[in-house]
Amino acid sequence: MKTTPTTFQTAFEEDVYKGLTSFPKYLLSKYIYDQKGDKLFQQIMAMPEYYLTNCELNILKHHKAAIAEIINTKGGFDLIELGAGDGKKTKILLQHLVDKKYDFNYLPIDISQHVLEELENSLKNEIPEVNVKIQQGTYFKTLENLAGYSNRRKVILFLGSNIGNLLHENAIEFLRNIQHAMHQDDKLFMGFDQKKDPQNILDAYNDKTGITEAFNKNLLARINKELDADFNLDNFKHWEAYDPESGTAKSYLVSKAHQKVTIKKLELEVNFDAWESIHTEISQKYDDAVVEWLAKEAGLEIETSFQDQENWYKNYIFRKKN
Repeated sequence: MKTTPTTFQTAFEEDVYKGLTSFPKYLLSKYIYDQKGDKLFQQIMAMPEYYLTNCELNILKHHKAAIAEIINTKGGFDLIELGAGDGKKTKILLQHLVDKKYDFNYLPIDISQHVLEELENSLKNEIPEVNVKIQQGTYFKTLENLAGYSNRRKVILFLGSNIGNLLHENAIEFLRNIQHAMHQDDKLFMGFDQKKDPQNILDAYNDKTGITEAFNKNLLARINKELDADFNLDNFKHWEAYDPESGTAKSYLVSKAHQKVTIKKLELEVNFDAWESIHTEISQKYDDAVVEWLAKEAGLEIETSFQDQENWYKNYIFRKKN
């Protein structure tokens, strides 16, 4: 039995309720990223199977001079990064820009003030010449505020193929929001994971050591902790599927048996049939034609792109369409 709460105290409560009372069931992947989830994702990025990090590092190491030449402009520029994290990859580009004495400010945007302060402190130690101005807040609200920040050209960075967490319709909306914050001479530098051997993709999201499984199950652990639920994590199996036609990788948690879960804070009982699934994540893969289509729908056009040595990953530079 379940009764709809009259009010929800948080967006997390509301989204969990909606997801687990839908058919088919789902949970939003953004809620994996609490303190434990962040640590697990750092472990995922260090896995040999998780090729995305090394591919983008490869691109930045081998093409930093060409990238810097394209984004540099007379009068200087503001380098604005969406979701900078620890800045490991960005620091390659920042160091090159400093070495070449380019005139720029670095403005990392993140929802977490703690993450931003850690990044700022690490830059003071590693590349003290960088003029960093942290920006706490949501991407688009902060971009809106930065639209009038200065008259200098903006270069917006969005690394890690995080756009792959969005279905195409949502990705177009995301790109359109960025486009609205751009002036005519601004640039957008963004990573897109490419279509490749399906086995390589499956291995990246279903490692044998079980880190990705623990990462996805952290959703259930967080619901247990914050919403007073009784999910038995061992009763769920992590499953990855990839459709090479659409380029869509999906992650699921699959119930191993018929079971009932109680979420006390939501006054909710959730029944699972044996082998019923909860969809937790999407990771979209792309080719040039799809990226070009997404850009066109959002009012952008591809200026150029850079790829790693295996052609598994690409960073595209976009500009506003005339």
